[in-house]
Amino acid sequence: MALLVLKFGGTSVADVDRIRNAAFHVKREVEAGHACAVVVSAMAGHTNQLVALVDQAWGFKERRKQNDAEASAQYDGREYDAVVSSGEQVTSGLLALVLQSLGMRARSWQGWQIPLQTDGAHRAARITGVAVNELKARMLEGEVAVVAGFQGVSTS
Repeated sequence: MALLVLKFGGTSVADVDRIRNAAFHVKREVEAGHACAVVVSAMAGHTNQLVALVDQAWGFKERRKQNDAEASAQYDGREYDAVVSSGEQVTSGLLALVLQSLGMRARSWQGWQIPLQTDGAHRAARITGVAVNELKARMLEGEVAVVAGFQGVSTS
């Protein structure tokens, strides 16, 4: 049994129909005897919508009009990441639900649940480690792990 990691970007999961197509691809791999982890992006356009909400909440346009060159640099990176990464959470949950509707065992995972360890560079973090024990055990038991991309956890 091969352990496969499949990645679906925003265009591939742009709406529920495309999420269903991705699910059929995953199902074929599982039926071929592979254990699968799936990493998903936010649905196409959703990240841009979330960034626009952050800009609106921060008053970025108003600050820019006042020639505040520091406007975007003043974001709290932790809160920015919390908002913007929510798109991946939605997609992972939807894909897990579609897989379940196809009779498969599937669970969505957020970065902190694995955990996916990162450095502390909010808005530009890099993965430093992955604790795969529980995730791998579930995969070997036949559960598809649907992991929200753009997420991790750090000690800082």
